[in-house]
Amino acid sequence: MKLKIIFFFCITFVFLSCNQEPKKTEKTKLVVGIVVDQMRYDYLTRFQDRYGENGFKRLLKNGFSLENAHYNYIPTYTAVGHSAIYTGTTPSEHGIIGNNWYDKFLKKSIYCVDDSEYTTVGNKSDEGKKSPKRLFTTTITDQLHLAQNMNGKTIGIAIKDRSSVLPAGHTANAAYWYSAGNFNNWITSSYYMEELPQWVTDFNNNNKADQYINAGWETLHDIDTYTKSRVDDNVFEGKFRGEQSPVFPKNLKELRIKNGNFSIIKTVPAGNTLTTDFAKAAIIGENLGKSDFTDFLAVSYSSTDYVGHKYGPASIEIEDTYLRLDKDLENFFNFLDQQVGNGNYTVFLTADHAAVHVPAYLQSLKIPAHYFSTKNFRNFLLGITKKYYKSSELIENVSNYQIFLNKEKIEALNLNLNDVAQKLADEVVHFDGIYKAVTARTMQTTHFSSGILNSLQNGYNQKLSGDVLMIPYPASLIRGRTGTSHGSGYSYDTHVPILFYGNGIKKGTSTKRYNITDIAPTIANLLSIEAPNSTNGIVIDEVLKK
Repeated sequence: MKLKIIFFFCITFVFLSCNQEPKKTEKTKLVVGIVVDQMRYDYLTRFQDRYGENGFKRLLKNGFSLENAHYNYIPTYTAVGHSAIYTGTTPSEHGIIGNNWYDKFLKKSIYCVDDSEYTTVGNKSDEGKKSPKRLFTTTITDQLHLAQNMNGKTIGIAIKDRSSVLPAGHTANAAYWYSAGNFNNWITSSYYMEELPQWVTDFNNNNKADQYINAGWETLHDIDTYTKSRVDDNVFEGKFRGEQSPVFPKNLKELRIKNGNFSIIKTVPAGNTLTTDFAKAAIIGENLGKSDFTDFLAVSYSSTDYVGHKYGPASIEIEDTYLRLDKDLENFFNFLDQQVGNGNYTVFLTADHAAVHVPAYLQSLKIPAHYFSTKNFRNFLLGITKKYYKSSELIENVSNYQIFLNKEKIEALNLNLNDVAQKLADEVVHFDGIYKAVTARTMQTTHFSSGILNSLQNGYNQKLSGDVLMIPYPASLIRGRTGTSHGSGYSYDTHVPILFYGNGIKKGTSTKRYNITDIAPTIANLLSIEAPNSTNGIVIDEVLKK
């Protein structure tokens, strides 16, 4: 009898368990996408013991970290990176092939978000003539609006216009960026609105930038404790105009006179603090995270890029910038807890690209590194076309390691376009600095499944890209011998952090290889909405609770 009773209760328990609805996670009220411009993955590990507990470490300890995440295309530039993060695809599909590029239809170089159809809202400059029209695909921010029948709010914020406009997408309620020089205010485009909201006007009137600039830039801690970086005064770092050497402290109040007045805040950590302040004002001013719908705030920290370009990854300046950014993030996360509620928001943090160590510094350590001369290369190309085709008019433009051919001239000379392109590809690899070269026809007819040529192919857009595409040696830059840059498909440019935190996110880490294009479909899955319309990334199942 006892066995029958036990059996009955067991069957009943199993039956009830199988028929119980799974516990649903409350939907997130606010998604915050954070992009740190030019952040190498190793900034997480190199400075980890100096970070506080509630900035980067809060995401690392209580969120999910992808330790082997990369960009899977060339070129790794700001506009391209922000587009890839939010569209879940590469330049081959989304159409943003650079910050600037040569338009072979207009026969001129263009800027990624320029749009003369719109005007500046916020001041009398031309800096607001922008829109996302050159972005061919939808973004995760667009898809969230579509899924909610255009309810909920989407706002983009960054010092750089492209870093605000492209993530916010085509349907954004607003995208704001900082107009520096003598203007000193946050502006937008008539693409979004006809006048600034009162909260933006109020923020501009507070003039926090003056306060931050006049405070100067000293190291957060005793400068002798910055042992993970090079000595303060060295030949590998750039200087502000009027500065004798690139050392601390930096008297920004005096330096601003010769460095574009308010523009100087872009190139110091205070630019990130100003961005944080504005993001907080946006959340309050727009009541983000307070409605029945999910809102999306896309924030990009641009000053890290300006500092990196001037000083390089091994500088005290970059270390101090990240220690200060860590405090900005702590401030921001604590604010989100109070304003939106811990557990009501989801954050992802990543970078639009990383950066190479200063090549001159690498050379001083006997590590192979190079500086590429565009002038010498143009002369080299001219020699090729004169030698084989008796013409100096076959090349229309050379930019972003691409050659655009003059198709009209080639046709007039009864030459075959593909033959000319292949001859150039064969010859340019003899130039000191070019490591690989392929034609557009090769990109269209050959599939590269891995390696750097696969990255080149992912960045090739048949409609927009050039006729010959080239790859320089590793650790090559086109610039002076101080500071650094980016743009390649090598790991120093592609390896970036991807951190998820908050509502719907597990705790953990993964060493699996993931691509930057996996962020958008993962967020789409979290929100139970359709992914952007050209997404080719995958959903990262291991980060999601559901």
